[in-house]
Amino acid sequence: MVELYPVEIEGHTFTAVTVALPKTNLLVVTNEKGYIMCGALDVGLLNEKLSDRGIISGRAVGVKTIQQLLDAPLESVTVEAEKLGITAGTIGREALVKMV
Repeated sequence: MVELYPVEIEGHTFTAVTVALPKTNLLVVTNEKGYIMCGALDVGLLNEKLSDRGIISGRAVGVKTIQQLLDAPLESVTVEAEKLGITAGTIGREALVKMV
């Protein structure tokens, strides 16, 4: 099952996506500029092999719901996210606001 719904953070609208997979969930909160995601995100791949795309993204591990993703500190972020002041340890919702 796939769930798609809006999430409001500090007056900004983001899109939350949950994909129920066998034994896990894929979680993403995004806008037109970037996104945060659960532990399935490969930040190393984005920074190394896809660096020319300039992807703004962060990864939180151990989260099972969108709310947990928003409240969790990011474990790792892309180089492009760092340029916006998003670092490892930034709370998910705070990172999203910096992506506006």
